[in-house]
Amino acid sequence: MTTHTAVLIPGDGIGPEVSDAVLSVLEAAKAPLRFETHHAGQTALDLKLGDTLPESTLNAIRQHHVALKGPCTTPVGKGFSSVNVALRRTLNLYAAVRPIRNMPGVKTRFDNVDLVIVRENTEGLYSGIENLITDGVVVSMKVATRVACHRIALWTFRYATHRKRRKISVFHKANIMKMSDGMLLDEARKVHKRDYPNIEYEEVIIDAAQMRMVQDPTQFDIVMCENLYGDICSDLCAGLVGGLGVTPGANIGDDDAVFEAVHGSAPDIAGKNLANPLALLMSGAMLLKHLADTRGDEACRLAGERIRRAYDRALEDGQKTRDIGGSLGTIEFARAVSERLDS
Repeated sequence: MTTHTAVLIPGDGIGPEVSDAVLSVLEAAKAPLRFETHHAGQTALDLKLGDTLPESTLNAIRQHHVALKGPCTTPVGKGFSSVNVALRRTLNLYAAVRPIRNMPGVKTRFDNVDLVIVRENTEGLYSGIENLITDGVVVSMKVATRVACHRIALWTFRYATHRKRRKISVFHKANIMKMSDGMLLDEARKVHKRDYPNIEYEEVIIDAAQMRMVQDPTQFDIVMCENLYGDICSDLCAGLVGGLGVTPGANIGDDDAVFEAVHGSAPDIAGKNLANPLALLMSGAMLLKHLADTRGDEACRLAGERIRRAYDRALEDGQKTRDIGGSLGTIEFARAVSERLDS
């Protein structure tokens, strides 16, 4: 059996403890993975590695092509810029993928939610181009290129085909941002008409889309957005199924992929055995599915499926952390999942 090397970035705050919990489940599931630990974020600064995103970390991902990443702190309004944004842009991880589904045993307002948010991950307002024009006047630039718009549209339709999804909805504001969002719609229409006419396609203005989403999320299947809309929409959708503690995330490019917990580093509960490791565990299962798809490794596919069944069973049995209505700690939840792994 082939063992695949992946980079582990434990992250900040609760990151190291949820990472340890996930590693224990992956080991119990006999996942064919070996992890090489590197650092980013505040932890990298504390370890005096010279930068929040050290070149050694980037080079390791370039070498092994896959990484599992815990949450990294991003200061609000001051301090260093987002490590997450820098990682995506530097490695050209242009497709952010956020599966959203109801979890067994997690009661929410909606049932039968099963959708995927695909977000363009490298441009838009997250390009970070801001200028002080004069005192009290700041301009932030939204960047869109035809190359990136075409690339994310093509990736989304290919993903829909591979996963046998039925519909793609593009959320936009092209009625106001006619050139930037209009370019995204142009490229999505071209890809749909030329290559994937079998997939149902619609365009929805972003504000109306959010109203429709909270009325009935089951009307959507795959949602494609530019960067900022996708960021906001994916967190809103996480709230439909129990929060960020039960939603995994992936950042995928042509060469590399980073799978991550999308919640924050929660320094207020760090080291207290209170954090929910499920989101990172689900992201680890996505990593295994990615290896199965890209490297043809059946052992990775089977290990990922075993882990998914195990955490579903744990939740069905009421084995939950406090954020989703239970009483288990980080370690205890990981143990409950490991005990439910089938052979």
